[in-house]
Amino acid sequence: MKQKFNSIEVRGGTVNNLKNINVDIPLNSFVAISGLSGSGKSSLAMGILYSEGSRRYLEALSTYTRRRISQGKRSSIQQVRHIPSAIALRQRPVVPSERSTVGSMSEGFNVVRLIFSRLGSSVCPNGHRVAPSLKIAQAMDLPGGPNSQRGMISCPTCGVEFLAKSAEDFSFNAGGACPECHGTGKIRDLDETKLISDANKTLDQGAVASWRLPGRTFMPTVARTLGVRTDIPYKDLTEEEKEIVLHGKKKLYPVDFRTSTGRVIKTEKTLYENAYDAVYDSLKTSKSEKAINKINTFFHFSTCPTCHGTRFNPELLTQLTGDENIVEVSNRTLGELKVWMNQTKKELPKEMHVMANILFQELQDNIQPLLNLGLDYLQLSRNGNTLSTGELQRIQLARTLRSETTGVLYVLDEPSIGLHPDNVKGLIEIFNELIKQGNSLVVVDHDVDIIQEADWIIEVGPGSGAAGGTIIAQGTPKDLTKNPNSLIGPYIDGSAPIIQKKINAKKNLKETIHLEVKNYFNIKDINVTIPGNEITAVTGFSGSGKTSLILDSLVPAIQDLSAGNHLPEQVNELTTKIQNVVSVDAKPVGKNTRSTIATYTTIMNNLRHLFAELPAAKEKKFGIAYFSYNNKEGACPNCGGLGTVSLDIQYLPDMEEICPVCHGTRFKEEVQKIHWNGYSIVDLLALSVRDSLKVFKAIPKIQKQVELLDEIGLSYLHLGESTASLSGGEAQRLKLVSHLNKRQTETLFVFDEPSIGLHPLDVQVLLEVMNKLKAKGATIIMITHDLDLMLNADYLIDLGPKGGAKGGCLMASGHPMELIKNPKSLTLKYLKEHSEKFNINK
Repeated sequence: MKQKFNSIEVRGGTVNNLKNINVDIPLNSFVAISGLSGSGKSSLAMGILYSEGSRRYLEALSTYTRRRISQGKRSSIQQVRHIPSAIALRQRPVVPSERSTVGSMSEGFNVVRLIFSRLGSSVCPNGHRVAPSLKIAQAMDLPGGPNSQRGMISCPTCGVEFLAKSAEDFSFNAGGACPECHGTGKIRDLDETKLISDANKTLDQGAVASWRLPGRTFMPTVARTLGVRTDIPYKDLTEEEKEIVLHGKKKLYPVDFRTSTGRVIKTEKTLYENAYDAVYDSLKTSKSEKAINKINTFFHFSTCPTCHGTRFNPELLTQLTGDENIVEVSNRTLGELKVWMNQTKKELPKEMHVMANILFQELQDNIQPLLNLGLDYLQLSRNGNTLSTGELQRIQLARTLRSETTGVLYVLDEPSIGLHPDNVKGLIEIFNELIKQGNSLVVVDHDVDIIQEADWIIEVGPGSGAAGGTIIAQGTPKDLTKNPNSLIGPYIDGSAPIIQKKINAKKNLKETIHLEVKNYFNIKDINVTIPGNEITAVTGFSGSGKTSLILDSLVPAIQDLSAGNHLPEQVNELTTKIQNVVSVDAKPVGKNTRSTIATYTTIMNNLRHLFAELPAAKEKKFGIAYFSYNNKEGACPNCGGLGTVSLDIQYLPDMEEICPVCHGTRFKEEVQKIHWNGYSIVDLLALSVRDSLKVFKAIPKIQKQVELLDEIGLSYLHLGESTASLSGGEAQRLKLVSHLNKRQTETLFVFDEPSIGLHPLDVQVLLEVMNKLKAKGATIIMITHDLDLMLNADYLIDLGPKGGAKGGCLMASGHPMELIKNPKSLTLKYLKEHSEKFNINK
């Protein structure tokens, strides 16, 4: 008899800060992993469970196949047993391309295209409308061939035969694309003023901006061969020379290239591309999104005059389904599609109802998970690259659910991002559906409503960084409310203190912000007053207008007012004394592993100057460049200052090893021999913020920075820690370091979903930081769904009642505790329940 295993056995896990953990994760269950920001939750979920689950699945494939698939690295772990193949939904999904829409990403538009081709009413070449029929639908399914009549239908009025439109014909990424814009909805025109970046520069200095595109940097040398002077300012060139630069003939020329060592390399066939050709040719050959974005800076974009931004070939608009064309249906929200389906069915002959029912059920099954997740307000035509992180993740989750797989381990990282409390119910329903389908589910989240619905909870902690990495508690939600080691238990049973002492604002009524926005997206004339030097929470459903009101209207309006420019078109009125705006989100800081806590702050720069002034450094003529691993003077020559080396082992995943020369320190050996107070620069970067407080007392510039890091709850981080590895909450607080030591009386801080990635205890730390900014005179706005943040706010602005067309109205504004006495919105209803759970009666 086949043995059935009940749990995944993890033994000896040491990924990142995990301390040799042993833990069993129940299979066929909903398991929540909780813990402070940086405690090691994601290391367990993504670094072990997903990494091992996906890697072992790929190992079952052939060597040939594996060489063509990006594979995860082998986890730092002794043993993992009984792990299923794994699928992960990450906290920050990849931003889609300009060709992606909600319809194409969710695959719902594929069904809509099929409905139009099978159930649509077309128009013959002579202008007669042909009603839908089963015969026409069958014509689309005839077998193909050279002399096939597949898709040919006859007009009942004039008898002319014509080709019916297939599902492929209704795709703006294929046959249905507008001939002018090729399905993008926009046309691009080259902005000639951007070709020459600076006429005062010479060609050798980079005067021609388009010649700085990849593969074109040698063009000045070719131009020199053609008689153009490349060592004088572009503005001083003759008209003939400028003509060669801008419009010179594209052809092959013999060119001599001189290397930096003086060596001459002769070529016989080097292609010359003028400033214009360099842009257009780069556009043809570039594949990566990053390269295309760089090329797009040379163009200005406008709405396509042929399709008016719809992306579709205008010829398609004659075909109707339910009295609507493909554009009208695409502009419907997901929540409105049911109305269109019902209308279409009413107009179809009875013989087509069976087919219609099948197609409509397929579409309904496709969009239902999206509706459950609160995305009913999104239009099918909405561009994918305009969606928020939370919206992208929910579309990804809904698509995964529809695959109806079984025996899979789903690992979800913060799926509650951007979710209103009312939408969390739909998310939990989807979790339960995944389990019913025979899968296992591991969710890393901080939303207590989600955690308390789990079958099993694993807590990682007790602290963050080096203070975390152990399993401090596990069990059912009820078990954890009785476990004294549990940090989440008090939030499950409502015994935790969640309200902080208020800091009295030093304001008067004249310091308020008055904003009036009219008819912008779904906003229907909103007039709000935001108190100065206080913390205001802006709340409401996803798509209710929070971003449109604050990030798209208030923030640019203040910037325009401060710069003396016209206010954005949708802003009717703005009255404020605010001069500066600081937007704070939880996106990573630093683009790569070279960015550290020390380099992000001023600590590294001050350390470099400190060491360069030492007598030992002066004796060896070591300037400040020697004390940076980003400069060749100081970087280890073997790893280039990375501290690690990557080994390519062909069809196996690349191995990353500690550099055998510098042993991960990043610096040259001779640089490490320079000491200050017994510490090398490597020793100092290895210190935690907490330990460095004692070390830099005599260096005020550095001491002030480490004190601020300590104040915002990052004392456990090391000065040399990579910023790319920080959690969202850690990154968010790090961004505030430079603002905490200044007066902020004319500054507005806008926090967009500030509780992303934060444990309820971390939320309290964030509130302390906000109160410190408030004490400095700052005005603070937070766009949030977090009920703890709402209750701690001085003022609340709630938008709704729902999202999309059902949103955009001001539901309530005032003090949160006053508003919940008579809740007039779903947000306030949940806020009242939350306050009652924690016995808050203020």
